[in-house]
Amino acid sequence: MNFEILHKDIMGRVGKLRTPHGVVETPTLMPVINPNIDFIPARKMTEFGAQILITNSYIIYRSPSLREIAIQIGLHRLLNTEIPLMTDSGSYQLMVYGDVEIDNSEIVEFQKEIGSDIIVPLDIPTPPDVEHSIALNELETTLKREKEASEILKNSKSENLLALPIQGSTHLDLRRRSAEEVSVMGGDIYPIGAIVPLLDEYRFADVVRIILEVKSTLPSSAPVHLFGAGHPVFFSVSVALGCDLFDSAAYALYAKDDRYLTPFGTKKLKELHYLPCSCPICSKFDAEELQKTGKSEREILIGEHNLWVCFEEIRKIKQAIRENTLFEFVEERIRSHPNLITAWRQIRDYLTLIEMHDPSIKRTFFYTGVESILRPAVLRHHERVKNIELEAEEFTISTDVNKSADFYLKPVFGIVPAEMLEVYPAGHSEIPPAELLEEEALIEAISSLRSFLIKFSNKKFRIYADENWEKYLAGIPSNAVVVK
Repeated sequence: MNFEILHKDIMGRVGKLRTPHGVVETPTLMPVINPNIDFIPARKMTEFGAQILITNSYIIYRSPSLREIAIQIGLHRLLNTEIPLMTDSGSYQLMVYGDVEIDNSEIVEFQKEIGSDIIVPLDIPTPPDVEHSIALNELETTLKREKEASEILKNSKSENLLALPIQGSTHLDLRRRSAEEVSVMGGDIYPIGAIVPLLDEYRFADVVRIILEVKSTLPSSAPVHLFGAGHPVFFSVSVALGCDLFDSAAYALYAKDDRYLTPFGTKKLKELHYLPCSCPICSKFDAEELQKTGKSEREILIGEHNLWVCFEEIRKIKQAIRENTLFEFVEERIRSHPNLITAWRQIRDYLTLIEMHDPSIKRTFFYTGVESILRPAVLRHHERVKNIELEAEEFTISTDVNKSADFYLKPVFGIVPAEMLEVYPAGHSEIPPAELLEEEALIEAISSLRSFLIKFSNKKFRIYADENWEKYLAGIPSNAVVVK
């Protein structure tokens, strides 16, 4: 009841997450605040578009001075902000150092005591590619701790929201099991954990499969957090697959190394002759001026730019959801890296899942490349034309929509009844001419044609096709004749 979905496209959604300190519109990024490091303060984060932040309760707990202040005045006053705050439990330190000096119930109680809006148990972030037995053992420990955390909050009748991380390494069966068990526990948010090593190695395809396996198991209304994903290059893909929240310290960590974020990748400041951005930082400085700025000031300036560009990308994604153009947006963004293209093409194995969530009616189908073939609208059209009723015995098919015919053969969609030329998606599609298209778009159309002709094998068809289609029409079922 804490999450309301307002608008949808593909599996992405614009939603409202209700927390004790206010409502957050998703999808959104939670900048990481380190209470021990004086960088961009929490109170300033709303200037960039932040509606919620994340900090580390273990770091606060381990510092006697911070712990005492947090207990006395609360987490929000400690960080000098009134917007919602999520707290991690020390799982990152557990992954890096192998151990933490606190147990699960202690850190959960501490997060509750200092007024965290979203509490995270001490889960074990199992790294990629470990043996199945190791991942299983660590998952079982995580599930026990999550159940314990759930009982603590239920017994105290706390208003804090509970995040139940989904673990399992790169073993998809374990990810599914984790998602299934935490959904039964009834968390408020479901973070997908331990994906940072995969992102660091550009193993985007593995991340996509993990997300889709989790989404296939969780309730469709469950808000999903992609833990540690804070680079704008991956926002559109993960939102399209149903992720609602992101967090990362990348904006700060990259800035300390003079790395400049863009929606298309990361640039080294010393390699930039121009700043390809119009944020307040890049509008005030040129590349040379920024490079000559003192290191401490430069780190903050680049960090602020990194935040501006992250939240700008989030806004663009939300606008695409509202316009039902998220497919086009994603297909544009994945051109920035070959591994992103590979990752997005993994959706071919999950089309049924995506089709269940993607709205069936949109304004226009814009073809932007071979990935457009994978859209649910294409699958729906193929199935829809098989269900029409044909009363006559002979029919005409044309590749030229300007000529009179009973059916038309269009790239990607294949058979389109004349009555559907004004109906979404085939009738409301913008596709380049056949002679300029990738071969896959024509092959997809011919595959649809073959299925249609087989379905209506008791009918006869005359196909009027131009030279661009001739070689693809060889060997079609015998109830159709190609007229040149």
